[in-house]
Amino acid sequence: MKWLIVLVVAGATLSGQGRAAVDEEEVAQLREQIRVLSERLDRLENSARPGNGQDASTSVDIAQEIERRMNERLAEAWTERIRWKGDFRYRYENIDVEGIDERNRQRIRARAQLEAKLGDDTRVGFGLASGGLDPVSTNQTLGAGGSSKDINLNLAYFKWSGVPNTEIVGGKFKNLLYRPGGNGLLWDGDWNPEGLAFHWNDGPLFASGIGTWVESDSDTSNQEFSYGAQAGWRVSPAESVDLVVGAGYYRFDTAGSGSFFGDADDFFGNSFDPEALVYLYDYHEVEAFLELNFDFFGRPMSVFGDYVTNLEADENDTAYAFGVKNGEAKAPGSWDFSVIYQDLQADAVLGLLTDSDFGGGGTNARGYILNAGYAFRENWNAQFTYFINQIGIDTGDPRDFDRLQLDLNFKYD
Repeated sequence: MKWLIVLVVAGATLSGQGRAAVDEEEVAQLREQIRVLSERLDRLENSARPGNGQDASTSVDIAQEIERRMNERLAEAWTERIRWKGDFRYRYENIDVEGIDERNRQRIRARAQLEAKLGDDTRVGFGLASGGLDPVSTNQTLGAGGSSKDINLNLAYFKWSGVPNTEIVGGKFKNLLYRPGGNGLLWDGDWNPEGLAFHWNDGPLFASGIGTWVESDSDTSNQEFSYGAQAGWRVSPAESVDLVVGAGYYRFDTAGSGSFFGDADDFFGNSFDPEALVYLYDYHEVEAFLELNFDFFGRPMSVFGDYVTNLEADENDTAYAFGVKNGEAKAPGSWDFSVIYQDLQADAVLGLLTDSDFGGGGTNARGYILNAGYAFRENWNAQFTYFINQIGIDTGDPRDFDRLQLDLNFKYD
C-alpha cells in the first residue's frame, strides 16, 4: 500500500513537471516532501495492521488528501510561470477626405498574449491578434454579413536577461525603441519587428539596438535586413520632474526594391519609380528627441518633441512632431487630454512603418492629433481622437483629411 501511494504522489509530481518547467530547486523540495510522506505512510501502515485498531482505508484517504495538496502546489507553480494578458477595443470611425465620399465604419481589435518563465533569466511567449496581414494595424472592420474574422500570429519571441541590465529579444516581438510621447512619427504602435533586438538600462542611461527583416526570403527580389540603434539619458533635475533626451540612427536600404506589403504600387507616401515600381531612395534616418514629465497642479503633465531626417533623400527629407499631454486616464474617474502637431515629409521615414492613422497612413502629411480619455474603471476607458490633417503636402496641392475615432478600451492580465 505504501509504495502504491508513493507512486501515485510521485506520478502527480512528475505530471506537474510535465505541465510546467519546474526548476531544480523545486524538484529537490518535492523529492524531500515525498521522502517525508513515505516515512509517514510507513507509520500509517504499521498502525493499520490487524489489532492496531485502524482500517487500511484510512491510509488511502490520507494519501488522496496528500495527492490533492501536491497537485494544488504544482498548479500554483505552473501559474507562477505562465502569464496571460490582452486587450479589446471597440471603435467607431469616420473618415472625411477632400474629394472622396465620407466613410463610416465599426471596428474591433482583440489581442491576447501568453508568456512563460523558463528559469530566472529566460521567457518565451506568443500572441494572437485580430485583423489581417497589415504590419501596422490589428483592426478588424465589422461586416460581411457577420462573417467570422481572422486571427493571426502577432507575437512569437524569446527574452533573455542573463547579462546585467540587459535584455535580448528574438523572433517577432514588441518594439523596444523609445517613442517619445508614445507618438508614431517613425514607428506605429502596432508594429512588431521581426529579428533580434536588445535593450540596456543602467541608471540614467539606456540604449537599444534592433535588427529586423523587412523581407527575409532570398527567393524574392526584395530581401532586406535593416538595423538601427538608439541611446538616451534620463534625469530628474527637480522633484516630480523627469527629462528624457536621446538620439537614434536607423537604416533601410530600399532603393531599387519593390513594395514590401500591399499592391505593387503601395509605397505609403515614399517616392518611387512609377514605371519600374521600386523605391527611389534608401532611408538612413537620424532621430533626436526629448520628453519632459512633471507635476502640474497635482496632475501629470508631459511635453515631447521628436525630429528625424533622411540622409539619403534629395528633398522632402524631414519630419518632426511635438505635443503636450495632461492627466492620465487610468484610475476610475481620471481623465486626460493631449494635442500633437506633426509634419511628415514624403521621404523623411519609411512610410510602411509610420503611424497608420495619421493622414490615412504613410508619409506626406501634416496636421494635428487631438485626444481625450476618461477611465470608467481601472482597466476600462473611453477615448476620443480627432485627426485634422493635410495629405499630399509635397505635391503643392494638399487635400484636407479628417478622421474621428471613438474608442472603448478594455485590458486584462
